[in-house]
Amino acid sequence: MTGSATRQDGSPTTLSWLCHPASVIALVLLLVNDHVLKAAHPGLVTGKLSDVAGLVLAPPLVAVLLTLLVPRLPARAAALASLVAVGAGFAVVKSSGYAAELASSAWTVLAGPSLVRADWTDLLTLPALGLSWWSWTRSRQRPVRRRTARLVRLLVVLPPAVLAVAATSPVYWPYAVSTALVDGQPAVSIGAGGSNQDWPTGAADGEWWVGEHGGASWRLAEPAEEGRLSRQAVGQRQACAPTEPQRCYRAVAGHLRVEQSDDAGVTWRVAWEVSDARREELARRSYDPGDVSEHFASRDLIVYPVVGGGHEVLVANGRDGILRRNSDGLWRRDGFLKGRSYTFPVWEEPPPLDGGGPGDRQLDLLLAVALAVILGCTVTVLAGHLTIRRGGGPRWWGFTGSASLLVVGIVLAAAWNRDDDTQTFMSLLLVLAVGVLAALALLLRARYQGVLRQWTRMALTGFLLTAFLAGLPLVGWLYGTPSRTRFAVALALLATVPGVLLAVRIARLVDPARGFERRYPPRPPYGPHPPYPAHPPHLPPRTVVPDPPYPPSR
Repeated sequence: MTGSATRQDGSPTTLSWLCHPASVIALVLLLVNDHVLKAAHPGLVTGKLSDVAGLVLAPPLVAVLLTLLVPRLPARAAALASLVAVGAGFAVVKSSGYAAELASSAWTVLAGPSLVRADWTDLLTLPALGLSWWSWTRSRQRPVRRRTARLVRLLVVLPPAVLAVAATSPVYWPYAVSTALVDGQPAVSIGAGGSNQDWPTGAADGEWWVGEHGGASWRLAEPAEEGRLSRQAVGQRQACAPTEPQRCYRAVAGHLRVEQSDDAGVTWRVAWEVSDARREELARRSYDPGDVSEHFASRDLIVYPVVGGGHEVLVANGRDGILRRNSDGLWRRDGFLKGRSYTFPVWEEPPPLDGGGPGDRQLDLLLAVALAVILGCTVTVLAGHLTIRRGGGPRWWGFTGSASLLVVGIVLAAAWNRDDDTQTFMSLLLVLAVGVLAALALLLRARYQGVLRQWTRMALTGFLLTAFLAGLPLVGWLYGTPSRTRFAVALALLATVPGVLLAVRIARLVDPARGFERRYPPRPPYGPHPPYPAHPPHLPPRTVVPDPPYPPSR
């Protein structure tokens, strides 16, 4: 292992680039910033610092991987390709929410739960690629030729570089879990979750924040206060104002709704709510919404007096954050108090109630496209099955296509709930692949059955017509009309009727005789056997010449 590399091998030069002091400093900075500084001092500086360090480190890492996969790739070509790929990919992901969601899904598959956010301000860090190019110009003159040195550097530098670049911000969705009163002051438990398996279920799953001066300022609960909060009963669905016993409030389970009673709970009226249709739209603009009626719902509330008279209401609304009623009677969605590693109150805005259409619902856009395409494939499979049967073909083609689409429908229905967006994205890839293959198989088999030429054009027309008509209500659903998912899906299913009628009609465009001739082509007609080769001509009979007589013996 002490020989030298060949001149055609680009890995010695790219490895020297990866081990350049600028690349090594970027590696150390990226590891320390992502795992220490971001948790201790979250904010703009630590966020941009990761982008700068990543842009310096990623090009040499990609170049090394390219030259390892393609040993004869020139080092200069690998360097240019890596710089262009890293710069273009970073620009696309940071400027497009759709690309960021795709990157999050791909990164989650490769490296576990991850989140890549689209942020135009991150594009300001692109000049860091210039520093990476400068380190390339310095290191290309000193390639690592000796195999032993290359092996040591690969083992020491490459693994942490891959881990540092692959690491992204952990998935964190804030969650208002519960409310309580401690020493007459409001307190709220704020938790976090990243998937359907680890959402907070109780007050102990979050961190307690205590509001001072009637909620004018907030602080983390002290250990003694946390112990008292854990022992006392929390999670009241109904509470009355201390100074007005007749005025009561209750959180309605399964809805973003608070009701009010002015006669001590005898009759109730809605004091604040987000309608179920609007709540569903709000939830589907969030990542990993899960069960909407559970996670986007009013969980519990407290009522407490304020200085100067009157009372306030504090409601824990799950993933919608904190809802507060001021002493003047106005309700306001306050969002979240960030917990975990924060030692000072930082408010995070609640999700906006008004969406901007498909741009804010990228995964729903993919779901709508998948449903429209699958409905078009269903019509195509039906047309193929009817044509095959009319042409005298076997039944199992239609049964196989129907069974495939049934499985596709079940998977698509499960993915529509979006409990886990990464699993939803992977399910959509499977659904589209199976549905298109089933439609294509029936389409080709019907052509083999003896259909006329216009049948194929009509079948493709039915596919496009169904996908277009089914897509219209789904596009409206993305823009909020209709706002409920079940209405949009019902309209999409109803839109398949013209395609089904067309599939039944074009089944007559088949000629069974033509299909029989295609399956069993006629053999050449039987004729006389080819002439056998002529027998060799008979030779004339040989003239027998008698032997001369022997002389008489003496």
